[in-house]
Amino acid sequence: MPTEPLVRALARMRGHLLDPETLVRAVASGAQRGGRVPSVSGRPVRRVELRYVDLKAGRHLQLTSYDETQAHTTNVAAGEEAKVLVDDLLDQPFGSWHVETTTQTHQVRATKKLEAVTHTKDRAAPVEVERGHDKAKQRLLPEDDPVLRALGISDTHGRIKPTRQAKYRQVEEFLRLLDASIGDALAKGQLRTPTEDDPLRVVDLGCGNAYLTFAAHRYLGSVRGLPVRVTGVDVKQQSADHNAAVAAELGIDADFVVGTIGDAVLPEAPDVVLALHACDTATDDALARAISWGASLVLAAPCCHHDVAAQLRRAPTPAPYAMLTRHGILRERFADTLTDALRAAILRQQGYRVDVVEFVESEHTPRNTLLRAIRTGTPVSGGAVRREYDDLVATWGVRPHLAELLDPARG
Repeated sequence: MPTEPLVRALARMRGHLLDPETLVRAVASGAQRGGRVPSVSGRPVRRVELRYVDLKAGRHLQLTSYDETQAHTTNVAAGEEAKVLVDDLLDQPFGSWHVETTTQTHQVRATKKLEAVTHTKDRAAPVEVERGHDKAKQRLLPEDDPVLRALGISDTHGRIKPTRQAKYRQVEEFLRLLDASIGDALAKGQLRTPTEDDPLRVVDLGCGNAYLTFAAHRYLGSVRGLPVRVTGVDVKQQSADHNAAVAAELGIDADFVVGTIGDAVLPEAPDVVLALHACDTATDDALARAISWGASLVLAAPCCHHDVAAQLRRAPTPAPYAMLTRHGILRERFADTLTDALRAAILRQQGYRVDVVEFVESEHTPRNTLLRAIRTGTPVSGGAVRREYDDLVATWGVRPHLAELLDPARG
């Protein structure tokens, strides 16, 4: 894909960032390969968002920066103060910039050689700029988005239904994680840059009614401006028929495949694998498929952990940890933690960088842990990671289902 000097691409983005009449929103995320971590006011950040807001004191540029635990918001006056802020941000080694204007979306990714891969897409129709400052949180998909109405999350007036507030919150938090993860992977060259001829391939395993499938397509395609094609996999024919009808109504480029997670046949291996609230060992099935496909990015939010919990009930508890399993509720919570720790260790051995992060609670389950894995291409066949894993399964006498799927002899 053609490149240009990074400084030239960022200079163009500077013009958009400093135009309060046309800037809708801008996001910088990730870090350049081999570079230092971006920072704001001396504080390391993983992502920043910019937009203009109208305050009593006049128009201001609002900066929201995200570190590992919380968001920080600062407002500076449009004009000279905004120029200083923008120049400081452009000097930071962010791996990617996503800039939305009223008529276009721009994507800039920094390469290891400090060149830029850029992609600009015209909007189908100009959009209005929202400059209100009293929003509790900037929404990635507005309440009146056609996707939310089609899914029954919003009513015909474009307002979130009272009974669907939890689902809307789940969709929003999922999109924030997806956006940050894709931005980070693109910035580090661990996810290929999609094109119109070869769009980003996303599969949602165990998609159900495809809330997150459609939300991912809408956000990545219409908001971030990335060419994308999504596939949903579910065991129920009824779900596939319903989802295909919704996709046709929305004009979304999507496929829906009927089959189990372990046996579903896809025309091409996906770049991104989603598995949100797949029950018990279905999460292991999803992770095993993602590994076999060589997926660049995996986001999996486990639902329940009955398999390891049952093994802990049958096996004697090693000393001196009897207090961890003596009470049923503590044993179940420990099983959750142990299962996901083992999954993370297995993914690392398979060549993935893994983070275990918090995911919002949904109406389906109180579990709110999400495994985020980015493929590095360098499996860990031995060493400390493998020894630590072997010691852990031997100590607790468990056989993780994911390990059995990948290597029955060593599971």
